[in-house]
Amino acid sequence: MREGTVKCLSAAGFHHMAYVEWGDPANPRVLVCVHGLTRCGRDFDFLAEVLADHYRVVCPDVVGRGRSDWLRNKSLYALPQYCSDMATLLARLGAETVHWVGTSMGGLIGLLLASQAESPVTRLVLNDVGPMITAASLARIGEYLGSAPRFDGIEQAEAFVRFVSAPFGKLSDAQWRHLTAHVTRSTADGGVEFAYDPGLAQPFREMLAESGGKDIELWPLYDAVTCPTLLLRGVDSDLLTHDTAVEMSRRGPQARLVEIPDAGHAPMLMDLSQVLPIREFLLA
Repeated sequence: MREGTVKCLSAAGFHHMAYVEWGDPANPRVLVCVHGLTRCGRDFDFLAEVLADHYRVVCPDVVGRGRSDWLRNKSLYALPQYCSDMATLLARLGAETVHWVGTSMGGLIGLLLASQAESPVTRLVLNDVGPMITAASLARIGEYLGSAPRFDGIEQAEAFVRFVSAPFGKLSDAQWRHLTAHVTRSTADGGVEFAYDPGLAQPFREMLAESGGKDIELWPLYDAVTCPTLLLRGVDSDLLTHDTAVEMSRRGPQARLVEIPDAGHAPMLMDLSQVLPIREFLLA
């Protein structure tokens, strides 16, 4: 695994986006894996290890998360900025085309990019996200987003992660510790805090207010996607309903649907049974 950063531009100035990459840096086959709302690129370590023989696997920390900078203007934490940053990353990588795996927010970024004319995304994997986002799931996320809790140690932080992220599914103790260690950091006084900008909550709550408590629909974007698409859905997901997933298999790119048992929002792709459908689809 190698670490890197790329300098991106927003309306408030430049910022750095960090990423890790796996596999041969000269491999022209590039796979970009993008995480969920408050997560980071290290969520994909297991997936990257499995696919590194076939791809140059690149896993960024979306701005405001992980090792990436925080934006000065919090209102810019939104899909247009994220897509701009990803275009800069692809330019850094010299990648004209890429395959894309996106979990939740990372899937929405991939969906928006794939819907554009002459998109570089030629295969798309959407992990538990689609063009219909339920109001119930948004309300659940809004309950903890931006709260910026502090903990006495990594054990307390892990207990919190296990609680708020219970829908991730059945994970081993080592996997829960991995998922905690890479989204937290030590504080000057010896405590532990999350490594994401609490300012992420500002545009999220504005979006909730604008939606008026209704589901958010992005069907025109989905219908504009033309590349082969795989859709993963946690059987117990509250963000992506079964009915929406079935509809996604019938319209637009007519995604191939795979439902993941014993998981809600969102399957963490840390089990071989969850990774194999992705590998089969990407390498077909």
